[in-house]
Amino acid sequence: MPHIELGNDQPGIRSLFFFCPETAAPLSELAEVLLRGPSTLERWERELIATHVSTLNECRFCSSSHAAFTAAQLPDGLDLDVIRADPGASAISDKLKALLDIAAAVQRGGRQVTSELVERSRAAGASDREIHDTVLIAAAFCMYNRYVDGLATVAPEDPAGYAAGAEVLVVQGYLPLVEAARAYSR
Repeated sequence: MPHIELGNDQPGIRSLFFFCPETAAPLSELAEVLLRGPSTLERWERELIATHVSTLNECRFCSSSHAAFTAAQLPDGLDLDVIRADPGASAISDKLKALLDIAAAVQRGGRQVTSELVERSRAAGASDREIHDTVLIAAAFCMYNRYVDGLATVAPEDPAGYAAGAEVLVVQGYLPLVEAARAYSR
C-alpha cells in the first residue's frame, strides 16, 4: 500500500505520474532520451542497463517492467533470464558486459566507477558517449527506483501485465504516459 494517497489505481511510477503530472513530463522525457533516443547502443541494451540497475536496487516494479521492455526488443538467440542470472557468462558482447559492470558500480555509488572499469569498457569497444550514457542511465534509474519504492507504489505480480505494457512502449515510447497523466488530473 502506498505511503501517501495517490488517488489512482495505477502501478509503480505510473501512479506517481498520475498523482503529480508536472513531474511526469521531465521524468518521461529523460527516459525517452536515455532509452529510446539516438545512440550507438541498441534500445534493448539500454533497457537491459535499466533492468540491471533496478534489479540491483531490488525495485520490483522497475525491474519487472524494464525486463519486459528488454525482452520485447531482445535479438533472437539471446535469453534474458540467462543474461540476468549471470551477465558475465551470457552471450552478450564483452562491451555490454563491461558497461553493465559500470552500471553496477554506479548503483553502489558514483565514486565506485573506477578508471579500470572505464578502461575495460574502452578496450571492449565502448565509446566515451556509451560510457557516459551508461552512467547516466544507471544514475537515473537509481533515482526512479527510489522514487517508486520510497512511496511504496504497487508492483503487480502478474508478468503478463508487464509484457502487455512492453508491447505498447516499444511502439509508442515513454511520452504518451505524460498525456495520460495530464488527462487524468483534469
